[in-house]
Amino acid sequence: MGQYLFVLFVGLLAGAISGVIGTGSSIMLLPVLVFTFGPKQAVPIMAVAAVMANISRVIAWWREIDWKAFAVYSITGIPAAAIGAQTLWVLPVHIVDIGLGIFFLVIIPIRHWLDAKKLHIRLWQLSIIGGIIGFLTGLVLSTGPLSVPAFTSYGLMKGAFLSTEAASSLALYISKVVTFRELGALPIELILQGVTVGVSLMLGTFIAKSVVQRMSIVSFKYVLDFLLLCSGISMLWTAFH
Repeated sequence: MGQYLFVLFVGLLAGAISGVIGTGSSIMLLPVLVFTFGPKQAVPIMAVAAVMANISRVIAWWREIDWKAFAVYSITGIPAAAIGAQTLWVLPVHIVDIGLGIFFLVIIPIRHWLDAKKLHIRLWQLSIIGGIIGFLTGLVLSTGPLSVPAFTSYGLMKGAFLSTEAASSLALYISKVVTFRELGALPIELILQGVTVGVSLMLGTFIAKSVVQRMSIVSFKYVLDFLLLCSGISMLWTAFH
């Protein structure tokens, strides 16, 4: 019971943070879920929870969604996420842990490089990026640190960014959940655990809405880097212990 309460507490906190900066819930929660349930169970549970978290962000910012950006991103991202999920499920458990840990750590310099370049992408380029990030979403679960610069480079900010990124991520995670279900990797018990975690994420997201307008870009960057660093180290620690 104590472990479940801790997971729910982290979920509430993760939902609040992701509601502010557009990402971070999977980065915070995945190491906790791995420790509590094991890596093969944690990934499908987090996928279900991520669906619910993104539903809450879509509801909170519904009127500001850029539907063109959503469409071109998702049309390539949805099938790519399914392929990534199938690839993930056949990998050995320790490889999953190591891959997730390295991915979180490598994202930190990549994100700063993308910010420094101040790239501006077009609609067709967003579609290509959607396919790449879709596959990575299926494979490593959390690609928010990549989708953040992708959508902001297209020109979306604050509410428009949060809503469009959430709607696109929702489509990718639904594809991943359906794939896990077809692979037999998502029994009813894991679905219920994912829904429970997802509720805490949703509550955190709605709590965070009032904070979005007041959070500075500098604060966002520090919070995101800190989450990536902690999660990357914890995943590697789990893999080698």
